[in-house]
Amino acid sequence: MSASFQADDSAGKSAGESTGITGQPGEPRRAAWTPFYGASPVADGRIRFRLWAPSAQRVDLECEGLGSQPMRPMGDGDFELELECSLSTAYRYRVFVEGDDDGMAVPDPASKALRDGVDGSTCVVDPDRYAWRHPEWTGRPWQQTVIYEVHLGACGGIEGLRHRLPALVELGITAIELMPLAECPGERNWGYDGVQPYAVAAYYASPDELKALIDEVHGHGLMIFLDVVYNHFGPDGNFLTHYAKPFFRDDLQTPWGGAIDFRRPQVRRFFIDNALMWLLEYRFDGLRFDAVHAISERDFLVELGQTLRERVGPDRHCHLILENEHNQASLLAPGLYDAQWADDWHNTLHVLLTGEREGYYADFVDDATQKLATALGEGFVYQGQPSRKGEARGEPSGHLPPTAFVNFLQNHDQIGNRALGERLPLLTEPEALDAATLLLLLSPAIPLLFMGDEWGSTRPFLFFTDHHDALADAVREGRRQEFADFPAFQDLEQRQRIPDPNAAATFEASCLDDAEAAAPEHRRVRERFRRWLALRHRHIIPGLEGARAIGARVVADKAVESRWQLGDEQMLTIVINLSSQAVVVEPQGAPLVCSREDVTDAVASGQLPALACVVWLRPSDGSAGASRA
Repeated sequence: MSASFQADDSAGKSAGESTGITGQPGEPRRAAWTPFYGASPVADGRIRFRLWAPSAQRVDLECEGLGSQPMRPMGDGDFELELECSLSTAYRYRVFVEGDDDGMAVPDPASKALRDGVDGSTCVVDPDRYAWRHPEWTGRPWQQTVIYEVHLGACGGIEGLRHRLPALVELGITAIELMPLAECPGERNWGYDGVQPYAVAAYYASPDELKALIDEVHGHGLMIFLDVVYNHFGPDGNFLTHYAKPFFRDDLQTPWGGAIDFRRPQVRRFFIDNALMWLLEYRFDGLRFDAVHAISERDFLVELGQTLRERVGPDRHCHLILENEHNQASLLAPGLYDAQWADDWHNTLHVLLTGEREGYYADFVDDATQKLATALGEGFVYQGQPSRKGEARGEPSGHLPPTAFVNFLQNHDQIGNRALGERLPLLTEPEALDAATLLLLLSPAIPLLFMGDEWGSTRPFLFFTDHHDALADAVREGRRQEFADFPAFQDLEQRQRIPDPNAAATFEASCLDDAEAAAPEHRRVRERFRRWLALRHRHIIPGLEGARAIGARVVADKAVESRWQLGDEQMLTIVINLSSQAVVVEPQGAPLVCSREDVTDAVASGQLPALACVVWLRPSDGSAGASRA
């Protein structure tokens, strides 16, 4: 028996056995759905193990207490074996490729829980052991969605998030979006270095503990989404290249290495089953798919969306969200994906708020005010035009409903991709940020807040990992080199100020600070968010079904007026002025809300002051046409 099997077995027990939050041992176990790969209970105490290893000549299963047994080749690279073993058993595969007589011991790539890290052993997990306390939960309609993005570790882990749930409900949040939870090297990570997409990172929770959190979220009337990464694996702990070389392409590269080969049915099944696991077994209410522009096969994305809709069925609300630089409006058709993260909307507003023009913001500097009008009236700014890289990007999006876009002023990327992780309160005028926040919360697109936004946090959110040795050096130096072309970091001494991603202090600096949130000035910010979200729930959300953009026009430099016809026959008008001068507006009766109190009288006289936003909601006069400006 190997040394790893001699180790303490508490990890296996936490994954497969109960500690009071699950059903009783001995209850009948029947999975409503079973993934094709991995270890799955079948019948009579037997577990079926299945691995795709097309580069292997032989695969043995090394199972705790049962020794090593050869797996049966099933054709097309699949290996399978059924054994009678307990639901907390640790196991691993030993794969033999040509010229390797000893084989390599590897964890199951479809493992749901690991022991001893990404290169340790896999634990068999009972998918049906947890007894759900809110089995009647079916989610909420998409139109009701107000998203709160969270890094589980940086908000205090499961207990930290659980503690925040009542306050999030009071604030007006209806959906929590967790950054990726898949197992990756070390004890802290953004989550995008995952190498075990089926396994919950052990430093967060066991599978049952994650289910208990999801259950409690549902008990508060909140949805919970998960960010998943299907475009690459992390740099440490990925053994697929050894025994499943066809998993990756050698003719197409991504920023993270060889592209995953979604032309292969086994690869498609591996990821589709992963998505189904999160939706059916863990009962997440939706998924956010990271950077799908790095997936070359568009038809896989179509198959993925259609399959998830079909398998989840019509009795539950299931919400699917894309991050997609290609701006493929066709993927947002009914029956596929609900919405896309609106990077164009964010980037344009960021340029207007901060004046920054480096990196990808360069695409939004010229005619920024008109670009904001386009984003408000049509969704995408880039609908086929060439970007700074010279490549045409995007598809026409003006026909899509406003709710096909998830808008945000900050998220993990837009803060963490900055060298020093600064948040917007440190980058722009408070009145300008208030105006943009009102636009975010009261326009019909789905709003997303990043944790801490609601009290105006000024703590950084830095890029952090937990790599070691040569990889740690490469990540640290690579991170600093990314900013070599930025004026503030052009010499080596300046770049040394960029925090080391692997330092524990970098993670600690990125964690939420409850003392900051409790300060009087931050409580005032939170109260404003609460009031504005209450207006959204009372006046905007009831009209989002059937809502459509009527048009958006440039009022003056850095000032835009937008109009939407809501489905309840009301006309929503928002004017935002991010310039340093007042602009002329057409009074439309008493505003629903203004970004600050001193704006109301000025608006009544036909002036919108500098750095302000005003919202009107009035019955439609029936004259709104179908065309968009």
